[in-house]
Amino acid sequence: MIPKFNAIVLSIAMIFIFFNSAFSQDEDAKSEKTINRRYAFFNLRGSNAIDAAAGSLMVEGDSPKSEFALYFRIGYKRHLTSHLNINFTFNKYDVVIKEDYNEGFMSFDLNLEFLFSPSTKFTPFIYAGAGYNASNYFVSTTYKAQGGIGFEFMVVEGVGLKLLGEYNYMLTDEIDGIIEGNTDDVLLRMGLGLNIYFGGNKKKEALRRKMKTVINSNLIIPYN
Repeated sequence: MIPKFNAIVLSIAMIFIFFNSAFSQDEDAKSEKTINRRYAFFNLRGSNAIDAAAGSLMVEGDSPKSEFALYFRIGYKRHLTSHLNINFTFNKYDVVIKEDYNEGFMSFDLNLEFLFSPSTKFTPFIYAGAGYNASNYFVSTTYKAQGGIGFEFMVVEGVGLKLLGEYNYMLTDEIDGIIEGNTDDVLLRMGLGLNIYFGGNKKKEALRRKMKTVINSNLIIPYN
């Protein structure tokens, strides 16, 4: 009876050890993948970035004669995680209504941005936030909400080329100089620019050391 009981206990112990080992290996594999992805992010990008872009803009307002005009932006990004960053941009642009209106504006925008594949050279991204808009010399001001989509391609380590499109909902009907109808004005922006990354070297080195530790801990010693 006792040998049979011992055999049952031994079998249960072996099953427990098997499942515990399999679970540990699965967790180690997940941890290793996470470390590799984060290392790839810092190998391509960084904790911070200077954001610069230029492109064209058009207002959708009360006049059918709105024309495309140039705009430019410069800003700063801070990555909270590999996928998510918070960024602040200064935008300068003109609103042009053919033969009737040409006014300069600027906006100060705060956004949260999500990168879909931050550990690869090519990644789509989306962002949304709120901003403060003002005409030249702050003669008139208003708040707005904005959102955008685009993609980034890393041309070299630390430098990403990006193309973006942005929708701005203005909380005013005065941007185009005409107050008619019941809807506020909308600005549409399209731009081409660069993200210049910096920082994160200490995190990259720490991840490199973890990678070595994980590799060493998973070494299989051959049985002779």
